[in-house]
Amino acid sequence: MDKLVLFTNSELKERIDKRPLESKFGENVVTLKPSSNIYEDLEALDVEYVLIGFPEDVGVFANSESVGTSNTWETTVNELLNFQNNQFTTPEKLCILGHVDFTKEIEKLQKLDPSSAKHLAKAKKLVSKIDSTVSQLIFEITKAGKKPIIIGGGHNNAYGNIKGSALALNKAINAINLDMYSGFKQDKGRHSGNGFTYAFTEGFLKDYFIFGLQENYTSDVIFKTLKKLKHIDFITYESLEIRQDTSFKKELQNALLATEHRPFGIELACNSIENNGCEQISASGFSVKKARQFVHFFAQQPQAQYLHICDAKPLKGQHPEVGKLIATLITDFIRAHSK
Repeated sequence: MDKLVLFTNSELKERIDKRPLESKFGENVVTLKPSSNIYEDLEALDVEYVLIGFPEDVGVFANSESVGTSNTWETTVNELLNFQNNQFTTPEKLCILGHVDFTKEIEKLQKLDPSSAKHLAKAKKLVSKIDSTVSQLIFEITKAGKKPIIIGGGHNNAYGNIKGSALALNKAINAINLDMYSGFKQDKGRHSGNGFTYAFTEGFLKDYFIFGLQENYTSDVIFKTLKKLKHIDFITYESLEIRQDTSFKKELQNALLATEHRPFGIELACNSIENNGCEQISASGFSVKKARQFVHFFAQQPQAQYLHICDAKPLKGQHPEVGKLIATLITDFIRAHSK
């Protein structure tokens, strides 16, 4: 795959801040040597998880949102490598594959005007090209018998994650999404707001549960669409956290009942977490603790197929906060899923 930039041992060593009497997470992870056949090399590796980054802003731009999601990969890797290696972490189960180079797409994006309908249409075409790259890479990782851990980028990449997984497994998969938005906007050109729409329409997504959908940000049209489709369910943030019509624990179980009968992807949008250190913070959102519990709960399930963390837009000078949050969620996934 031409656009894949492998994470090298030399790069790994440069990023690790070594300290006496400490073993760092990054000193024990696995990297891949340059090769023409990623699938065969991954299949031969004695690891369970493969970390891959999709640093791009194209999907959020095409959805008329502010850019910034392309910054997440770098800060996440830096923080993850410098976590401790101890009895509670298992870095040897993880291969850091690298990231996809979307430099050309981002350069084209910088020439576009977000207020122009024609320019947004061009951005949507770029998203479709990104879809092909994402789905192919997730296909190869999954076919090799590994669990992808995917760092975005925007939530547009949910489509490629679902499609690639479904093709590798030769059947539609399910998805559970911690998000303030549905990701189910009309399918009029690809962007970060309709990845699940396209995956569902094309038959790659079977059952879909949205966890924490915010009532103030969801149109009546989308609510009506979600309610009439029997394979889609949701619980709103307000019902959970404000009115407390139900409990967090109960809805975790309900979401599991809706998705556990076939392989499912765990999707998490960082803008659904309060005080996340990002440029766009919701007026209200889930605590970091509950986001971690969400990942831990679903990662324990045998049908958990991948983890996708996206829609983080790090502010300058606050990159470590975002990186530490996402790196923590990664280790929560590995720790829970490995039990």
